[in-house]
Amino acid sequence: MNTDSLFRPFSLKSLNIKNRIVMAPMTRSFSPNGVPTDTVAEYYQKRAEGEVGLILSEGTVIDRVSSSNDPNIPHFYGEQSLAGWKKVIDQVHQAGGSMAPQIWHMGVMDNHRSGWLPAQPFEGPSGLNRPDFKNGNVMTEEDIADTILAYGKAAADAKRLGFDSVELHGAHGYLIDQFFWDGTNKRTDVYGGKTLAERSRFGVEVVKEVRKQVGEDFAVILRLSQWKPSAYTNQMAKTPQEMESWLNPLSNAGVDIFHCSQRRFWEPEFEGSDLNFAGWAKKISGKATITVGSVGLTGEFLAAFAGESSEPNNLDELMRRMDRGDFDLVAVGRPLLADPNWVKKIQSGQSDELKGFTKAALGELVLE
Repeated sequence: MNTDSLFRPFSLKSLNIKNRIVMAPMTRSFSPNGVPTDTVAEYYQKRAEGEVGLILSEGTVIDRVSSSNDPNIPHFYGEQSLAGWKKVIDQVHQAGGSMAPQIWHMGVMDNHRSGWLPAQPFEGPSGLNRPDFKNGNVMTEEDIADTILAYGKAAADAKRLGFDSVELHGAHGYLIDQFFWDGTNKRTDVYGGKTLAERSRFGVEVVKEVRKQVGEDFAVILRLSQWKPSAYTNQMAKTPQEMESWLNPLSNAGVDIFHCSQRRFWEPEFEGSDLNFAGWAKKISGKATITVGSVGLTGEFLAAFAGESSEPNNLDELMRRMDRGDFDLVAVGRPLLADPNWVKKIQSGQSDELKGFTKAALGELVLE
């Protein structure tokens, strides 16, 4: 297996990374009251020392009272939380790494298993977090305007703190994605509509505000998914033409890199081609893309939350697609949660030393 393509440098605007491997964002819930701890900083530092090209943080929420359903998810606002993130990025840079925070609003959520609730009800385009399940308020146009500004402020803070890029979470049934999906967006105003292109207005306006706040030279990443936690086989864009109507306005608004989430990267997006989501996004938009989805492991990540373990898997199919030019970067989640030195082992051919993944790794910050 020749993995040389994974170890070429990549540069785009503010982003200059040593290889094509990205640490995928994975929710950790180890930041009490939204403040990243010294252990969180060490956790990311260890991945930088392990030669990860670009670290994407766990989702970190914007300054909206109901943006989170978990008190231990980190904030990207407030003096204490931003001071914690400053320590994170400084330690990552000292270790020779690059990093972007993933900026997040969770939208309408299920109540957290702990019973904790935000001080105000969850909010979303129609109060739904999946079809026929309402658990929050319908956002007013004033709420929407304030939320767009909060995304921009968080992105500006990311640049000010010294991060190399910023990622917006527009996937997996969270707020931006709740606007995209007809199952959760029933609005009849300018933020709704029968077509995916019409329902993309909120996402486009978020990207425009972020671009305005960070300037033209700062790399902006947008994470998208077709699937939802409540609908694994969902396709919002059912054809390449529909995907074009979705992605190109986001691209024009200021997205530099599309992070295309799939459960399994090798699955084709549309009939008649073996291109995956990232392959189609690059073909349609001309922008750089990140592929993700069960890279390097048997089994897929949702099953890990149910306790299913995974074993190391070869990268032959990934390299075939990458060498063909389907995508530019590769995001890896569970292998890097379990082993901060996964990248080094891949580069040196130490496949016999790769670790599997168990649910236990989700319950701790693995430092070695």
